[in-house]
Amino acid sequence: MGAGSVNPAEQIALARAYVALSNAHRVDFILPMFADAVTYLSTNVGRFEGGDAISGMMTGFFARFPDVAWDVREFRYVGDGMVEFDFVMTATDGETGEPVEREGLETIAFTDEGFVSRIEVVNR
Repeated sequence: MGAGSVNPAEQIALARAYVALSNAHRVDFILPMFADAVTYLSTNVGRFEGGDAISGMMTGFFARFPDVAWDVREFRYVGDGMVEFDFVMTATDGETGEPVEREGLETIAFTDEGFVSRIEVVNR
């Protein structure tokens, strides 16, 4: 990112980009969005610390759910560098062939420079 702080509108745009890249399964483009000390927490897949661990988790997840996609209607800036959104995830489990649908809330925290420092996913 460039010098200076990103504003809430830019953080929302970055969250939108993260979801779009996730829907495209582009881990290679997602990783540069992460701060060095990034954390990923999910009620479904667990806790991962650092880009390498998150990359491994995402790569495995996309392999298991080759058609996974997240539908997001609205992104909300909730203060303190955080954007949250409700989602519906749909996929087919590549191991069982069973359809999967989950609803949840995702929160992405950004550094002042616009890097993702924390992602928290709570399934409902």
